[in-house]
Amino acid sequence: MKASIVVIGLGRFGAAAARELEQLGHEVLAIDRDEAVVNDIAPEVTHAIQLDASDEGALRSVGAGEFEFAIVAISSVTEASIFATMALKNLGVGHVIAKAASTLHGAILERVGADRVVYPELEMGTRVAHSLAIPGVIDYLDVAPRFGIVKVHPPRSFVGRSLKDIDLPGRLHVSPIALRRGSEVTFNPHRDMVIAANDELILMAGDDRLEQIDR
Repeated sequence: MKASIVVIGLGRFGAAAARELEQLGHEVLAIDRDEAVVNDIAPEVTHAIQLDASDEGALRSVGAGEFEFAIVAISSVTEASIFATMALKNLGVGHVIAKAASTLHGAILERVGADRVVYPELEMGTRVAHSLAIPGVIDYLDVAPRFGIVKVHPPRSFVGRSLKDIDLPGRLHVSPIALRRGSEVTFNPHRDMVIAANDELILMAGDDRLEQIDR
């Protein structure tokens, strides 16, 4: 379903979000104070406007309150992100996602109305840490403290063997929840499925268990 989304702050995070949302078929209004940044992204989004997003009147004048969703991608200027979040909620935007630079910043954003606060640097740091701790990791999603979902390349010892033979649930209490082979994804793969060298496994377990998958 196509949605209307305003993205405020066109640094690396905001610009990447705006471009990806446009590629997914949504209506995207991209906003930044910097004219050069706005001009750069303009051909790749539905609308791009230069203005001070901490000014509620300026946001009202461009119809920001008519959008269903908003992403406030400013974190380097704390006051600007707080005022932009407040303004969007005052204008009636239903769901505002705000980027925070710290837990204190995030707590304030929640207080002024952000429906969701994200910490991209913290999340990326967590992923990088797990890429060192878990063998063959491609990506990691933190589900709870010391518990996650991980996408991994299968260890050599898995290749040519079935999931039944490997027996991850029995040996390590690790649940295989999906398997990607090329462009095809199999959810809840059957125990008789044989692992190929180029497969990607999506597994869920405690981190201590995931760290042992190649043993």
